[in-house]
Amino acid sequence: MGGTGALTSGIVIPRLLRRPTRALMRLMSGDYQPPRFAGTTLLAGFFTATALYGMALGGHTSSVVTTVTARTGFALSDIRVSGNVETSEIDVLGQLDLSGFTSLMGLDVDKVRGDIEMLPWISSARVRKVYPSALDISITEREPFAIWQHGEALSVVQADGRVIAPFRNRRNARLPLVIGSGAPERAADFIDTVARFPTLAARVNAYILIAKRRWDIRLDNGVTVKLPEHGVSDALAEITNLDRQQAFLSRGMTAVDMRLTDRIVVELREDEAEVLRAAAREKLGMPKMPGRRT
Repeated sequence: MGGTGALTSGIVIPRLLRRPTRALMRLMSGDYQPPRFAGTTLLAGFFTATALYGMALGGHTSSVVTTVTARTGFALSDIRVSGNVETSEIDVLGQLDLSGFTSLMGLDVDKVRGDIEMLPWISSARVRKVYPSALDISITEREPFAIWQHGEALSVVQADGRVIAPFRNRRNARLPLVIGSGAPERAADFIDTVARFPTLAARVNAYILIAKRRWDIRLDNGVTVKLPEHGVSDALAEITNLDRQQAFLSRGMTAVDMRLTDRIVVELREDEAEVLRAAAREKLGMPKMPGRRT
């Protein structure tokens, strides 16, 4: 107590601080003997701290966590994908960058979601960890509206005109076909207009935008109806009434031009045109044209 008593003479040390104080005084006086292997333990702790600091600076701590947790019961082994129709599960899995020791704990769900949403058909994705070893992926796909023909290429497009992906799946073969530069952006409104005339709309095979200004419609019998730039609804109503009353669109024509307000111009098939020419010559008493059948 000599050294300690001299230093603390006249001072009352609280009970909780007496043992640390005595140890400190012994260390200062040279009487303190550290525990066996204390130096080795301190050295190991120093190297461990240095290694952790280096990994933190190098950005490698996440890979260490991933490896450790994957080998201690948190390895990703079950991936559940739902909501996909046009997108295969293989495409989804290909975006995950999985390895044989992928850790669920170390998986960045925000990055996974972003990578999945880069796929062409994906509108949004929800990714949820289900411990200890499952990943739940719920997908919302884009809504196809039409097939767009541009040159020789075919693409599936949304109602707002944005291209989703090349047309490859016959599942989408029943979508409306729109043709021409700028057609996808304007197709939805025009198709809605034609749909007001159901008997005519049911016969449309293609909607063709001409010079980004006006539309033609091609029917199931090959007839093309050329519509005006303005007054489209009136022209559709007129051609629908003519067809209902006279089967007008089944008369051997190739095209009906509705662009003039005061008349309808009909382009006949060559065989039908020849029949009419022959009838006119006969009525006028003109000889038949050689080498032609009438």
